[in-house]
Amino acid sequence: MPFDTLASQESVDKTVAGLKERGVEPIVVEDGNAALDKIKELIPKGASVMNGASMTLKEIGFVDYLKSGKHGWNNLHEAIVKEQDPQKQAELRKQALLSDYYLGSVHGLAETGEFVVASNTGSQLPHIVFSSPNLIFVVSTQKIVPTLSEAIERLEKHVIPLEDERMKEEYGVGTLLSKIVLFKHENPIMGRKVRLILVKEKLGF
Repeated sequence: MPFDTLASQESVDKTVAGLKERGVEPIVVEDGNAALDKIKELIPKGASVMNGASMTLKEIGFVDYLKSGKHGWNNLHEAIVKEQDPQKQAELRKQALLSDYYLGSVHGLAETGEFVVASNTGSQLPHIVFSSPNLIFVVSTQKIVPTLSEAIERLEKHVIPLEDERMKEEYGVGTLLSKIVLFKHENPIMGRKVRLILVKEKLGF
């Protein structure tokens, strides 16, 4: 099946309902500009912010906006990149797991509201499963498929080959499908806020 076609409105509606049932707040926007505006609206000044490597965040302009420093947030990623001492940098990475907000994307999203996030290093996964109290995922509707098994298939057969090619071109080294999170529910007793911004525009892989 094609994994790069924007979902129909019916499919988006099913996904929105599925996300709500699983403790995730869906927000539907028309394009990347609207997604960035929504992020600016959701994150208060003074909040600490960490983000994972994401083509989607880059394409909507979030990465450049974060680097600009015009937001009033505490950009934890910038502090990590600037630190030259490997030991201190490692410590900053650990501290960043407690960021107020974590932003990223997902690799496959089922109409049932379940989604899959993969990582080679696993560095972003603690934020997603536990440590950050606020999650914001920005997800193109091209990533919507009917079932969780198809979301995993999308990851393995579509995303990983494209990401491997991109990594080899950019860094000379490919990627591995090392660790996967299957996000099926957010337990309300944890008091976390999980939002997923669905964008009706092709973004990322």
